[in-house]
Amino acid sequence: MLRLESAYRIVIMSLVGLTVGAAASLASLAFIDALFWLNNALLVSAYSRIQYEAQPALLAAATILVPTVGGLIVGQIVSRWVAERRGLGPPDAILAVQTRESPPSFKSGVASTLAALVSLGCGASVGQYGPLVYLGTLIGGLAQRLNLMVRDLQSVAIACGVAAAISTAFNAPIAGLVFAHEVILRHYSLRAFAPVTVAAATGYVIANVILQRPPLFLVEFAGVEHGHEFVLFAVQGVLAAYLAAGFMGLIAFAGRMAQRLRLPAPVRPGLAGLVLGLVALQLPEVLGVGKETLRFATIEGAFTVDELAVLVAAKLAVTAMCVGFGFVGGVFSPALLIGVMAGALFGMVWPLILPLAHSGIVPYAICGMMAVTSPVIGAPLTTILIVFELTRNYDLTIAAMVAVVFSNLVAYRIFGRSLFDVQLAARGFDLSLGRDKAILGVRSVAENVSQDYIAMRADESLGALTARLNAVGRSEAVVIGADGVFQGHIRLQDVVDEPPETPLGAVARKDELVFRETTTLWEAMDRIRDFVGEAVPLVDARGRVMGVVPEGAVIQGYMEAVHDLRREENAAA
Repeated sequence: MLRLESAYRIVIMSLVGLTVGAAASLASLAFIDALFWLNNALLVSAYSRIQYEAQPALLAAATILVPTVGGLIVGQIVSRWVAERRGLGPPDAILAVQTRESPPSFKSGVASTLAALVSLGCGASVGQYGPLVYLGTLIGGLAQRLNLMVRDLQSVAIACGVAAAISTAFNAPIAGLVFAHEVILRHYSLRAFAPVTVAAATGYVIANVILQRPPLFLVEFAGVEHGHEFVLFAVQGVLAAYLAAGFMGLIAFAGRMAQRLRLPAPVRPGLAGLVLGLVALQLPEVLGVGKETLRFATIEGAFTVDELAVLVAAKLAVTAMCVGFGFVGGVFSPALLIGVMAGALFGMVWPLILPLAHSGIVPYAICGMMAVTSPVIGAPLTTILIVFELTRNYDLTIAAMVAVVFSNLVAYRIFGRSLFDVQLAARGFDLSLGRDKAILGVRSVAENVSQDYIAMRADESLGALTARLNAVGRSEAVVIGADGVFQGHIRLQDVVDEPPETPLGAVARKDELVFRETTTLWEAMDRIRDFVGEAVPLVDARGRVMGVVPEGAVIQGYMEAVHDLRREENAAA
């Protein structure tokens, strides 16, 4: 019987990996194609802008109007059709997987994806990989509706969709596989590993083997020629950490500024689009995902030191404003672009200061790209593997590894594990102290409430209470008012010397431990350390007693949650 169950689970999980992987891959390719079609049609891409160089007035008008109008459209889509009134992205995928709650509705997901497509198509300085991750989440989340009777199906299916989307977008199946575990699942159980691997491989086969999509960029690099450059890669990693922390802090600051503006939320992306358009009149490289700029930054002589410095500053500012003011998109692509330009800048500047031999700007551009990106998305292993899978160059991968390690060490101390985790912490789900605390921190102790308790009114006598407790073999009761509001707690051993006619309201202890309906299981475990008694009263927002939570039920709920986590993290196929 057990073998049949295992065989059924293995077959179902493999089919889920294959199906979700194929669907997420094709959807991602369609999204990317639509995005670049819009970029060409709306004069956002470098290629299309070159075609209209002879019509500067048209080009200037498009540069300003396209992102402005696009921002207004995005604002309307989000305000009308996305229930959460914001773009959906990797934090929503992480939250759904970690808490095992349903992700945002399918309608909201589709509307958010549409808003992301409009944002990116109109040249907003946001990333495409965040929307692709959520597109994978949207497709993976559909598997839960099939009622296949398999545990952890939702979380594994979402991870499959995310892995396939990343694998397709980067032509990097190993990076997709690791990203799904490193960022979304946060564990490496065999039960999840197998189907996610199938999904990542499926995405790679569809994009790279069947449809033969070109890689994100191609780099020709013979190898790191001088040992002292590894010290410089470490230094670059430290500098990149400060740049990444500044980038994330700037996004948070822009979000706060947008909230303070007396502008309706649907209008804010339009304002950001207007500012972006004005900046792009002088620096068109800041428009969109910057695919061409990403490639040029790895070419010797493509940019001067001054140009790179200005572009890094401008891209930081407009990206923060676009994300903070409500354009829908990710931060992965902008971080890649800012990092590659900053890395190239570092590779051009340090030889002017230190008279040492070097291997050109390519390793510094690649190291900078990954050293800035990895702390932003919280995925150092993924970024290292992306370098390896894109370049097939071992020297370059080792160099990137050095920079990424130092970048993450420093950025974690300055800002936190990633922008996604910080955004989740702001929503009350803090993963910085581990999955256990984060998950217990969102589970309500009210789930363990019991109605098996004695409640008496404050105007009743102590004698009546004693008789009632003796009749049922209890030793404590909850005292309430006529409106059901909690008035205190009584234990018989505390009132044995009081006269029987004493009103309960006069002897009830109001300083006893009480749980609110918002109290989490983690908070409850922390607060019952010094509790002595049978159960803790639970009250609602108006102070009315909803029931009691026995001490044993709190401990049992905690242990069940912890055991469930351990089972998930060590589950076999």
